[in-house]
Amino acid sequence: MKLKTYTGEEARALRKKAGMNQQEFWQHFQTTQSGGSRYESIREIPAPVQLLLNIAFGTDAKSAAIVAKMRTLAKRPQKKTAGTATPPSRGRKSSTFGVLP
Repeated sequence: MKLKTYTGEEARALRKKAGMNQQEFWQHFQTTQSGGSRYESIREIPAPVQLLLNIAFGTDAKSAAIVAKMRTLAKRPQKKTAGTATPPSRGRKSSTFGVLP
């Protein structure tokens, strides 16, 4: 499934259509007012926020498909390697959010 990539202008238009200020709108996406302001003007909106925008503003069918896929991923059994411990990773982890089939 291809997710829509929202631009800052589109996010601003959605916020204004909802009649919300930046703080009211972006708090629903776990983003600060200043972060939302940057997304609306100059910064690229990160994948986790893009995913939430797709759930919130996509069609009901698309939102349901995204949530179903996320639930499927959450139910997958964890792979374990016998006798070896995996150290905690450092730095940025790759995200499954941007790679939904």
